[in-house]
Amino acid sequence: MTLAIERASGDAAAKPLAAQAVRKKRKYERPVWEEPPTAVGQAAKGITLGGVLLVMLVPLWIIVVTSLSTQAAVNRAGGLVIWPTDITFEAYRVMLSDATVRTALLVSLGITAVGTLVSMAVSVMCAYGLSRSRSLGHRFILMLLIVTMFVNGGLIPTFLVVTGLGGYDQWWALILPSAVSVFNILILRSFYSSTSLDLIEAARIDGAGDWRILWSIVLPTSRAVTAVMALFYGVGYWNSFFNVMLYMPTDSEKWPLQYVLLTYVNRGNGMPGSVNNGFGDQFSQTAPLALQMAVVVLTLVPLLVVYPFVQKHFRTGVLTGAIKG
Repeated sequence: MTLAIERASGDAAAKPLAAQAVRKKRKYERPVWEEPPTAVGQAAKGITLGGVLLVMLVPLWIIVVTSLSTQAAVNRAGGLVIWPTDITFEAYRVMLSDATVRTALLVSLGITAVGTLVSMAVSVMCAYGLSRSRSLGHRFILMLLIVTMFVNGGLIPTFLVVTGLGGYDQWWALILPSAVSVFNILILRSFYSSTSLDLIEAARIDGAGDWRILWSIVLPTSRAVTAVMALFYGVGYWNSFFNVMLYMPTDSEKWPLQYVLLTYVNRGNGMPGSVNNGFGDQFSQTAPLALQMAVVVLTLVPLLVVYPFVQKHFRTGVLTGAIKG
C-alpha cells in the first residue's frame, strides 16, 4: 500500500515536469511552413542588429564620456571625446550648482507631469466616447478630428488665440495648445472598440454607468496602450521648447530645461534673465563642451529611467489594431 502511494505521488509530481518540458519544446519548435534560417541569413541579422545598436549607443557613449572629461582632454581630442582619459565630475557639479538649471529642471518635471495627466484624461475620455457607436454625434466629431490632422489654423492664428486668452507668460500656454494628439486618440479608440461587449453588457446589467465601465473595465483591459500613450505624451512635453519661444518672455523664470539647453548650447553663454547669469559667470561667457554635454545628459536621464518600466507594454500598445481577426 505504501509503495503504491509513493509511486502514485511520484507520477503526480512527474506530470507537471513533463508538461513543462513539452511546453518548452513547443515554444522553440518552428512551424512546419517556416524554413530554417541559413547561416548567411543569421549572419546578416546579427550584423544588422549590431550596426543599429552601435548607431544608437555610440553617440550616447560619446556624450557621456565628453561630459566626464576635463578641458585638457577635450582639447587633446579636438572636440568630442571618444575614450575617457581624465575623468572628472566638475561639469555636473557646476551645472547642478547653478540656480537656472535647477529651476528649469523643476519646471520641466512639473510641465511633463501635469501635461501628461491632462492629455491622458482628455484623450481617454474622447477615445472612449468615440468608441461607443451609439454615442451622440460620434461620427461627426470623429470626422472633425481627422480633418484637424491635415488642416490647421497655422502658427500666427494659434499665437493670436493663446495670447488673446491671456496665455502669454502663463504656465498653461506650455500645456493646453499641445494637450491633444488626434493620432493618439485614434489609437486609443481602436483599442477601446475591441473591448469585449459581453463585459460591458454584463456591467450594465449590474447597474454600472459609463464612468464605472471606463474606470473598472476598459482601462484595466487596456493598460498596454495607455502606458504607451502616456509615454508618447510625456516625451513630447519633456522635449518641448517651441512653445516657450512663443509664449514666454526672454527674462522669464519659467523656462523648461530643454529651452535652457537650447539657449546655452546655441549662444554659448549664461542664461539671461532674473534667475542669474548661469554658467557665464564661472567661465567668462564661454561654454565648455563638457558642460554642454552634461546638460544633454541631464535631459536624457529621466527618459532612460522611465522607459524600462513602459517597455514591456510598448510592443502590445504600438501594434494595436495591426492584427485583425
